[in-house]
Amino acid sequence: MDENKINTAPGFVIVVGASAGGLSALKQLLGQFESDIPAAILVVLHISPVINEGFIPGTLQSSTSLKVLKAENNLFLETGCIYVAVPDAHLLVKENYLLLGFGPEENRWKPSIDVLFRSAAVAYGERCIGIILTGLLNDGTAGMDAIKRCGGVTIIQDPKQAEFPEMPLSVLENIHVDYCLTLDKMAPAVQKIFQKEVTTSTAPKEILAEAAIIEKMQTGSYAVSQIGDPTVYACPDCGGILWEIKNGEFARYRCHIGHSYTEEDLLLKQTNAMHSTLWISLRIMEERKSLLEKIARQNRQKGYNRTSKEYELKAAQLEQHINKMKGILTDRVENQAEGTWKI
Repeated sequence: MDENKINTAPGFVIVVGASAGGLSALKQLLGQFESDIPAAILVVLHISPVINEGFIPGTLQSSTSLKVLKAENNLFLETGCIYVAVPDAHLLVKENYLLLGFGPEENRWKPSIDVLFRSAAVAYGERCIGIILTGLLNDGTAGMDAIKRCGGVTIIQDPKQAEFPEMPLSVLENIHVDYCLTLDKMAPAVQKIFQKEVTTSTAPKEILAEAAIIEKMQTGSYAVSQIGDPTVYACPDCGGILWEIKNGEFARYRCHIGHSYTEEDLLLKQTNAMHSTLWISLRIMEERKSLLEKIARQNRQKGYNRTSKEYELKAAQLEQHINKMKGILTDRVENQAEGTWKI
């Protein structure tokens, strides 16, 4: 390896995860770090897969004196640089370089915060600092747990300040975080962390196993069985068996293909699948009613009034079920518009 690159390798990595409201929070946070920071910063922001790869790095660059780069496969990490995950690719980190993963979504996202945080925890141990900012649901909670268990430092944005507090609240409710801070106090806290003596620690074997699964992006049920227990639930994306991975009260689910969900994400996926099935059922019922009415008309035209009435009755009964199902689906659409879910 190039000796010059070794000399510029970071002593620490700071991994930052954000979702809804995250771009503004990231700009405020990253703008506080000085150019002599002894770390590389890796960022995952939940973004649409169709967004331009240069949009987020370009937007963040206007707020910081540090060099902002889009993440690339096998890119060597350098001190004082910010690396931003690109759309539709997981960002992982090994010792001193980046990897991109193109396997299944985790927690319905690609890039996923948990994927980055877990890999950073294994690669850097006590030299890893995890930060969770504003966002919905709980991507990042499992990753922060991995950082904590590997000896790293965990920081969350004060939920009272966060535009969307669910992500930092989820971390706060499931692990004992080291710091809960407003954005303006994070950089000074990180600076103090750099001054502490760092020792070498070994990651727990279950975290090492899961990090290896994610890195390969192609798992078998045997590998998953080493870190979880089989459940009665089916993966909503591929239909395979889901394995439950528990740490205390916090549960996650992963299938043998690699799809992964928290309980809230799984519930949301199941709800979407259920309503999708209902829409399909509604279409089939409408088609069946139309066919019954057509047969009724044909029988009436032939003078078979009794048979015609039987088909008309079946069509009328089906109409009642159709109206009930339309009511359920209409309620769901209205609840989505109001920002709530009816499960």
